Amino acid sequence: MTTSTFSHRPPRTWLKVFFSVPNSLAESAAAFLAELSDSGVELISDTAQPNDQPLEKIIGYLPTNDNTADLLRQIRDYLGSMQKSYPQWSTLDVHTEPVIEEDWGITWKKYFKPTKITSRLVVKPSWEEYTPEPDDAVLEIDPGMAFGTGLHASTCLALEIIDQLYQGPLPQPQSVLDVGTGTGILAMACVLFGAGQVIAIDNDPDAVAAAQGNISRNNLDAIATASAKDLAAINETFDLVIANITHDTIIELAPLLKRSLNIAGNLILSGILQGEQEKNICLELAAIGLSVNDSRYQEEWFAGRFTLKR
Repeated sequence: MTTSTFSHRPPRTWLKVFFSVPNSLAESAAAFLAELSDSGVELISDTAQPNDQPLEKIIGYLPTNDNTADLLRQIRDYLGSMQKSYPQWSTLDVHTEPVIEEDWGITWKKYFKPTKITSRLVVKPSWEEYTPEPDDAVLEIDPGMAFGTGLHASTCLALEIIDQLYQGPLPQPQSVLDVGTGTGILAMACVLFGAGQVIAIDNDPDAVAAAQGNISRNNLDAIATASAKDLAAINETFDLVIANITHDTIIELAPLLKRSLNIAGNLILSGILQGEQEKNICLELAAIGLSVNDSRYQEEWFAGRFTLKR
């Protein structure tokens, strides 16, 4: 079984970024940081409450590279503009601290508990015990350094659409392609719901290792595989294509995603912010012959199911 620990490279270093904002501004600030960091964020209540107003602490993680300083500048500029609109708040400062790769897993373990994501899908970490109900479909996940535990709204939305698709009146998708698989959670859910062939791809070696490890941990190797294969190199078509990735990457890959669909196939997209990003994605896909048939929203996130126009 492939493990999620690599011996051929040193541990990566991340920069933990956190700041507190008024409760009323938390969603927009979290959406900004999620888009900037290209990852999930945490929102927790801040104990400090100046002016008797509740604060939310926004926490995200930036990779340390040549772009880190520019990303921090953008965060400070964003908070600075927010400060001008709310001069009574003196707490809109950004704070940072380094986090090495080993500490990342510890952070996940503090927040990742067995969770029922849909009416029948339960996601549990490998280090937690869970006694399933009779109708539960249980996935055991070890996120490692990959994204996608089912706790983030974008993953949850995609799982809801997948679950409904397999329970609805349409033919159940038998062949599935999961683009940007992360931990493999969406790919594995399709197997549990009835898929007969699932291909999961990701360009991050950490994600491929985590996904393949999770596939093996759940005894799904006979149906699901994970690899770093490029989407452009996949010439098959599928009943279902899933991409829980960023807005810009979806736009870039849109023609290839369409090419991967069977005539009657479904494309599920998530990782998209409501509003401008949602509108842009729908317009871009409409221009290449895809229409949205199911729209879901949670917090600031949008996910949709698209099919070829007929």
